[in-house]
Amino acid sequence: MSKKVLIHSLIFSPDGVSTAYLYNDIALRFQKEGYEVVVLSTTPHFNVVEEQLAKQPLKWKIPGIYKESDFHGIKVMHVPQKKFKSTALRILGFVYWHIISFLLGLCIRNVSVIVSPSPPLSIGMLNLILGKLKGCKVIYNVQEIYPDILKKKTGPIIACLKKVERCIYNKSAAITTIDDVFYNTIVSRFEDPNKLHIIPNFVDTDLYNPTNVEPLDENIFPKTDSLKLLYAGNIGHAQDWRPLVALVDKTKDLNVEYFVIGMGVQRSYLEQQKAEKGLDKLHVLDYQPRHLMPSILAYSDVQFIFMAPEMEMMGFPSKVYTIMACERPLLICSGDKTPIVNFTKDYNCAKLITEKDFDKKVDEMAQWLASVSREELQKMGRNGYDVIQRYYTKEKVTKQYVDLVNKIL
Repeated sequence: MSKKVLIHSLIFSPDGVSTAYLYNDIALRFQKEGYEVVVLSTTPHFNVVEEQLAKQPLKWKIPGIYKESDFHGIKVMHVPQKKFKSTALRILGFVYWHIISFLLGLCIRNVSVIVSPSPPLSIGMLNLILGKLKGCKVIYNVQEIYPDILKKKTGPIIACLKKVERCIYNKSAAITTIDDVFYNTIVSRFEDPNKLHIIPNFVDTDLYNPTNVEPLDENIFPKTDSLKLLYAGNIGHAQDWRPLVALVDKTKDLNVEYFVIGMGVQRSYLEQQKAEKGLDKLHVLDYQPRHLMPSILAYSDVQFIFMAPEMEMMGFPSKVYTIMACERPLLICSGDKTPIVNFTKDYNCAKLITEKDFDKKVDEMAQWLASVSREELQKMGRNGYDVIQRYYTKEKVTKQYVDLVNKIL
């Protein structure tokens, strides 16, 4: 009988966000290596992509309780979840998901190992209980460090979360995290540091590559000779949008345009600033289909990521891999020795702005845009592409997850 992997994740296909795409490929690799794979997740609610829903339809298994779908022969169980505007409803939905997913987890037989990513932190504790009851191993993947990432740093709730965090780290069979910065941040919280492993994120180079390009709608992406800076993803608190607004304003007289594609709580701020300041060269667009993203990346000259100072040590945008895989250079605004700066600094694939003074860093970015040549940008893009091919393809990295599971079982 083949060994069974239960992937327990808040996000999975057909939801259209980066964590889902990562775990889709991890699940498929376990299946390819002979494991039986079952996924316990939610209904799509972060980025609902109708095209993906059509390919992977969800059907009620127990009406009102959970749905099922088939992902390339892998059974996926979806607990209903919505992205409520009301905080109370979000909390209620979150609690409901925990209860139902725990009960469903108990019903899945012969599980050898449970694998899950953060966030949320609570999923790690839930899996420890499931693992104890089912007699299986638990692997917890630290994509974001909780409670460090929270704005509040003290108080009884934070103290409780820190205890939960340490319990997860020390009771799990193994913990993985994505880079040296994360490793060095949390390793002192382990009784046995040998449990902590670095497995980076990765990119699907079958999809994200410089040759996978198709025509775009010129009404949305007009063909011009301007230098095009682009960001695609969640427009949330993890990024600092104030420097972007200042940069767009400062470079009004340059032949530069800016595109922000996505949704999130900070989108209204961008749209408000665009209207108030007359930022005609700032284009705020809705999410685009995933299969068009390589073409959209190819449309741009530079991809920008401006990390929020309060979040820059606690997360690493996986979009960095997709950008590099498509031979596009980056403009990165983040503090020195942060994960994104540490990752890119030796590869000459990004312009790094680590200046803390707001006006100075905006000036530095504006001066760079005014002086950089397209030849320099193309060389930076090729450098990034070469790095991805050497170290960060899905084939190379997903094998590390399989090797880790083989080691602990």
